[in-house]
Amino acid sequence: MKKYAKILVAVTFLLGLGVAAKAETRPEVIAKFPFQFVVGGKTLPAGTYKVSRLGDDPLSALMITNDNGTASVFVLPLSIAEPSSDKAKVGFERVGEHYLLSSIQTGDLVYNISVSRSLAMVAAAHGNVSASGSAGGH
Repeated sequence: MKKYAKILVAVTFLLGLGVAAKAETRPEVIAKFPFQFVVGGKTLPAGTYKVSRLGDDPLSALMITNDNGTASVFVLPLSIAEPSSDKAKVGFERVGEHYLLSSIQTGDLVYNISVSRSLAMVAAAHGNVSASGSAGGH
């Protein structure tokens, strides 16, 4: 009976490793941001960032992490779209002096990101501010 218990534990462990391997991130794009920006209600410093999708589903969460691993955030895309070109780029909405990340384009998809949570954070920190337009990808 103990022999079967050991086999069951071993099989369960191996299945667990398979699930853990499935949860690994998939690199999508690396971008350099020359200014601090707001995404998912969090302000991230200027620097080089890797954007990775956490699952096989295109609408799965994105992880945005700087190159030294000191700043990161998880965001859910609001929607996805087909890109107009195969060039990777990012889009922003400018609110006062703040840049809110609004889209990330990889070679195969455009991930549209809700800026409402980020806008609320900026408004709360600096009083009511209104959007002053959008900036193109960098």
